[in-house]
Amino acid sequence: MKLASNPFTKALKAQDKQIGLWVSLANNFAAEVTAHSGYDWALVDMEHSPNDYFSVLGQLQAFAPSETTAIVRPEWNDPVIVKRLLDMGVEGLLFPMIQSVEEAKQAVAATRYPPNGIRGFSGGTRATKFGRVKDYVARIEDETTVILQLETAAAIKLAVEIGTVDGVSGIFFGPADIAADIGLVGQPLHKDVWDLIKPAAKALIDKGVPVGTLVNDTTFAADLLNDGFTFVACATDTMLLAKASDAALATVKDALK
Repeated sequence: MKLASNPFTKALKAQDKQIGLWVSLANNFAAEVTAHSGYDWALVDMEHSPNDYFSVLGQLQAFAPSETTAIVRPEWNDPVIVKRLLDMGVEGLLFPMIQSVEEAKQAVAATRYPPNGIRGFSGGTRATKFGRVKDYVARIEDETTVILQLETAAAIKLAVEIGTVDGVSGIFFGPADIAADIGLVGQPLHKDVWDLIKPAAKALIDKGVPVGTLVNDTTFAADLLNDGFTFVACATDTMLLAKASDAALATVKDALK
């Protein structure tokens, strides 16, 4: 049995536009509802949700039969967490709060077996279909998506240096935390936030580094993709549910006599 190709990794390399969904409900049934919507990628979030390893596993299983590539954001740049997620069969990782070239190298190293990194080896995991995938070690480094998230003004200044570390698949800008870092907490779409992000994004794009982000604004998401961003998540499942619930109630209340 051979390792399946990761379409998201290939798409980033080709800089094909990829539309994503943020998944925070921490439930495999909820994940299955969205799995067949047709998004190119979905981010299962462990940093700002109640996800644990078993809930992530259930969501990976929900996405597996779909055309959507599910990647995971671990709660921290920790090689032990990364090892466990990769053994579970996660196809890509988005590392939060990368602040330096050294941290970028550490993130990549956590996804690589020696001598290229520090990932511990276990042959009988879900990632290898319990020992059945014979070319796993030979190919997994090329197939795994490694995305690094920049969340501060200081990190943005190092965007090109971080983004060009060997093994990095792309750079993700976190506008919510960037906003907080510059005194605009709760205002991720503020002009000052994007005045910081866009020049750094252009510099990365000029170097051939794919760039992405999350914006809960579908029009702005399309604008970013049209402006050169490669992968953009345009909605979050929790917010979609909240808005739809509010709208349904408001519609009925407004119609009452």
